Amino acid sequence: MRGRLMNIFLKLAFLFFIGSLIGWVIELIFRKYFAVENKEHKWINPGFCVGPYLPLYGFGLCLLYLIASLEQYSIIKNPILNKAVLFVVMAVCMTAIEYIAGIFCLKFANVRLWDYSDKWGNIQGIICPSFSCAWALLGAVYYFLIHPRILSALTWLSENLAFSFFVGLFYGVFLIDVVYSSNLIMKLKAYAQENDVIVKYESLKAHIKQFEEKAAMRSHFFFPLKSERSLNEYLHEMRETFEKRTGNIKNKLKKS
Repeated sequence: MRGRLMNIFLKLAFLFFIGSLIGWVIELIFRKYFAVENKEHKWINPGFCVGPYLPLYGFGLCLLYLIASLEQYSIIKNPILNKAVLFVVMAVCMTAIEYIAGIFCLKFANVRLWDYSDKWGNIQGIICPSFSCAWALLGAVYYFLIHPRILSALTWLSENLAFSFFVGLFYGVFLIDVVYSSNLIMKLKAYAQENDVIVKYESLKAHIKQFEEKAAMRSHFFFPLKSERSLNEYLHEMRETFEKRTGNIKNKLKKS
């Protein structure tokens, strides 16, 4: 029993790593070619971690693996209906993870890691129907292309000592990264609470990158918030810009 639990743990640990890495690549490509706010189509490091991984996708892949593994216990006999329900469940669960992560950062740290406020049917700018459909599509891709092949690969990897060492090495680096990135989030939280604002993380990264390029300063892809200037200076600039735009809109409305 103990060995079986360790086997499951190692499988999930590997899936978390793979999911985090693949998710980072997906978001990197999406922000480069499809993100509306990235009009210049520049490479932007997604997420709040420094390294090339997104924990949200890591948890998501683990969840997809568990859901797909439970399909054998389904009481739905029609195979087409069974698959449809499976993908809906995957989309709902992934959307729930996205909402929990988004609302936690928003309520705990006054930081908005992503913003769907301009999307139809969005809830608090954290989740929206279009991205829930995207989760369902990713679930289908996982089920048909990855899940059948990953089972045998996971069994082999979990039985090898070198694999265990590799997983431990990854999590060592990952934890250091989380501590470093969480410290930055705490700094943003302090500013947000002091000034009674919500910090949009992606907008802040874009603002820093834009300033550094104009000033011919070196930008940091893997350390997007690292700069010769302090974070508070950038945050004050963003707030002043927002207040000016808001003031201009109010003046136009009064004149009309």
